[in-house]
Amino acid sequence: MAARKRREPLSRDRALAAAIALVDAEGMAALTMRRLAADLGVEAMSLYHHLPGKEGLLDGLVDAVIAEIAAAGGQAETDAAGGDWRTRLRLRFLAARAVMLRHPWAPALLSSRPTIPAGVYGYYEGILATLVDGGFSYRIAHRALHAFGSLALGFAQEVFRPAPDEEIDADAAEAELAAMAEQLPHLAAMVAAEMHDAADPTLGWCDSQTEFEFTLDLLFDGLENARA
Repeated sequence: MAARKRREPLSRDRALAAAIALVDAEGMAALTMRRLAADLGVEAMSLYHHLPGKEGLLDGLVDAVIAEIAAAGGQAETDAAGGDWRTRLRLRFLAARAVMLRHPWAPALLSSRPTIPAGVYGYYEGILATLVDGGFSYRIAHRALHAFGSLALGFAQEVFRPAPDEEIDADAAEAELAAMAEQLPHLAAMVAAEMHDAADPTLGWCDSQTEFEFTLDLLFDGLENARA
């Protein structure tokens, strides 16, 4: 009789990898402890030994995404070896952006967590090192981190945005834009001019790749002036 195939033991890393695959495929609404356990082929209670409930699972997802960003940033730093501060930071931030585009649910999750993931500190240490190596004082580097905001993690955080799963009614949107044109002509003209190219990767309502890179370059130009 053929020996049974040995099942891979359950671990935190294995559970988080399965959770990421599930959310990438079906969205955050599909993620429950029961569903994750079923995908792993284990009892739901066994997950609690590795992830303490839904909040622990969400914190674990954040940790996993930050680790992926840190690894991508480290590779970007290697690829940019010998480059100036601007080249190094640009590649680092675009590498973080690529991670977010693979996991478009991650920006909203990161923004919702009440604590700072431990892995973030090492990631920002690398950004600070690049700025200091580039000739910036710690004071200007500190201000730069504030200016970068969430761009350093690969996304642009909007104060107001539609709900992630909200369906957009094209006819209603067109009527709203027409009404806006009468009362708010400049805003309406801007919206009409800035309809996103369907081929331009986006992470949400107003976070396209083109806008992300434009903002990075604008900030880098300002930092270069501040250093001069």
